[in-house]
Amino acid sequence: MTIDPSPSFDRPFKPKVRAPGGKTYHRLRTMLGELRLTTVCQEALCPNIEECWNSGTATFMLMGDTCTRACRFCAVKTGNPKERPDPDEPVKVGRAIAQMKLDYVVLTSVDRDDLPDLGSSHFAETVKTIKAGNPRMIVEALTPDFNAVLPFIKKLIDANVDVFAHNIETVERLTPKVRDRRSGYKQSLATLEGAKKLRATQYTKSSIMLGLGETEDEILKSLQDLRGVGCDVVTFGQYLAPTKRHKKFLPVLEYVPQERFDGLKQKALEMGFLYVASGPLVRSSYKAGEFFMKGVIEKKRKNEKAGS
Repeated sequence: MTIDPSPSFDRPFKPKVRAPGGKTYHRLRTMLGELRLTTVCQEALCPNIEECWNSGTATFMLMGDTCTRACRFCAVKTGNPKERPDPDEPVKVGRAIAQMKLDYVVLTSVDRDDLPDLGSSHFAETVKTIKAGNPRMIVEALTPDFNAVLPFIKKLIDANVDVFAHNIETVERLTPKVRDRRSGYKQSLATLEGAKKLRATQYTKSSIMLGLGETEDEILKSLQDLRGVGCDVVTFGQYLAPTKRHKKFLPVLEYVPQERFDGLKQKALEMGFLYVASGPLVRSSYKAGEFFMKGVIEKKRKNEKAGS
């Protein structure tokens, strides 16, 4: 990563990343292509793709590459998938994880409003398959909101997912502008709250993008709302319009300086969040946060084993 240090009245810096490359990156891309697996790293044009792939990590996107919702910040294509999820996908993901030699995997998915259970069974089956192949594997699920339907959320909890993540993405005022009309701010909070209701010890996580015109007070209110539903981990990142079309319909209004990211991290920690990752290129699936959660979960497992 390189940083352009030239300041302006509303743009202290603009983060830039190199085009992805490297032997490990190309090997993983080839392997995922052969298995016909989709990663959010590719579909969402993540700025960290080379860094993460070259260190042997990836976030798998389940149930295809077409989302039934149309959030304005997202580069994933939208439409009607017109087909059921690949029934072999859970096994394929397990095979890919084995080849990548991971001990912490992040699963996410497109929204599948076309499916009766919104894809929750397929998501849960993938978690179960991974756990069956390696019970020590730490699995984080970055899920759709499942319309905050408790039985759908319960499928993931019953699959023994280690971290249940769902992103509110932005502050309440900007949600109708930034996200699909079916993706409500309160609905997202209810999804996170539902995971905690089903299992009080369940780790939950969310993420907020900055640079869309949100105010400091609105961000702090969002943090209070997340803590109000028991959210344990939060990440802050800079919104970067992924294409020219996104720049037109949802432009970056501010490039947030690192000092502000640092200040928000401190305030979030003071509110009681277990862990906070905060910086321009931080995304909800970010290896620093995964490393921290790995330590927390392994310690929890050790204590549970000692107490049994």
